Amino acid sequence: MADTASHLPWHLRGNWAPLLDERTASSLQVEGAIPPELNGTYIRTGPNPKSGRSPHWFLGDGMVHGIRLRNGKAEWHRNRFVQTPNITDRVERPPNAPRELGRGTANTHVALHGKQILCLNEASWPWLIDQDLNTVGLQNYGGALSCSMTAHPKVCPETGELLAFSYFGFKPPFLHYIRIGADGQLKQLEGINIPNMVMMHDFSITRHHVIFMDLPLVFKPELLASGMPYKFDASAGARIGVMPRNGTGADVRWFPIDPCYVFHTVNSYEDGNRIIMHVSKMASAFGADSNDYANVARLWRWTIDLDAGTVSQDQIDDSPGDFGRVNESRVGLKARYGYLMSLAGEGNSEEPIYGPQLLKYDLRDGSRVTHELGHNVRGGEPVFVPGGAGEDEGWVMTICHDETSGRSKFVIVDAQDFAARPVATIHLPERVPYGAHGSWIPLQQ
Repeated sequence: MADTASHLPWHLRGNWAPLLDERTASSLQVEGAIPPELNGTYIRTGPNPKSGRSPHWFLGDGMVHGIRLRNGKAEWHRNRFVQTPNITDRVERPPNAPRELGRGTANTHVALHGKQILCLNEASWPWLIDQDLNTVGLQNYGGALSCSMTAHPKVCPETGELLAFSYFGFKPPFLHYIRIGADGQLKQLEGINIPNMVMMHDFSITRHHVIFMDLPLVFKPELLASGMPYKFDASAGARIGVMPRNGTGADVRWFPIDPCYVFHTVNSYEDGNRIIMHVSKMASAFGADSNDYANVARLWRWTIDLDAGTVSQDQIDDSPGDFGRVNESRVGLKARYGYLMSLAGEGNSEEPIYGPQLLKYDLRDGSRVTHELGHNVRGGEPVFVPGGAGEDEGWVMTICHDETSGRSKFVIVDAQDFAARPVATIHLPERVPYGAHGSWIPLQQ
């Protein structure tokens, strides 16, 4: 059962509490029918401290959960710690100790590039796992990557390039751009000067550009002992940087905007000399401290006019939502549909509350279709899996948790009949803690 002791911080109790054991279950109860076209593994990671304790949710060890589907069957669910040195050779290090890029936690996202499954955390190098969740090893591209890598790289559907960045450095330049070819080789590592070290959790791409967000969640050395030394400081200003995908730091154009914060973008694309960018925007983050979640994000559209040098902002919806995804074949291109997880508990700074719905947006007109997960059920990031040529022809899947029963389940929703009941629900034999991000990994030969 989840640890509900009230003296524990929120990220160590209830369904946030870590699992300490690795298990495999092969007899899974299935309600409905799993589409037989789904042959692969849904893999999601999240912070899960092996010791059972961590000073902040972002800092727990990475545990991946996988659900294998094949020929209409649910073959297994398993959970595994990513075998970083924090697991295999743990050393207690003070908060101000020099950063070791080869340690990390691999606790934020799972992404596929070519045939490599990357487990990512923005303060370190990626770690590789295989389709069965076994840890393969560290990935620093033959030693060519000399900085950390974001947990939110983008894979260009046209070139196969993996585009990424790093903000994790305690001296200038505080930003690096990373471009890795479809062949898995590092092609470009570009330093970009920005005034402050800021938490730049995500970015976006278009066919010809990358877009950085220099937003005022600023590193504060005096907060190092807290484990998460960032605080919102509106006086630092906010701006969006646009750079050609093969450009240099000198090519970045900066566009000022009002102070705000964005953890996750949804997608961006070019419309003539404009860039249309959809984001989940919040007024601020970590206002009181790094456990202040009183503000929640909502879907906004930013229009960057490259000729006029301006950014216009339009709120798409008043319903709180984040963890946005699109069909991966539309990343950086014009996408009609975006999928978000609803958020709840606005004004409650006790914990971030995952909401009881999944949201499908028509990004052309802002209309929304809602998928209800059930009473007292909290959701997860909606991952789209293609099932045909149409942009929304396929399925949306996620792990969610029933707070009443204490049980977790994996749901598969028809993206074109989004409000309907899931086409399949896989009931998991034990709870899955709330996590971060994941991906669908087709079975590889």
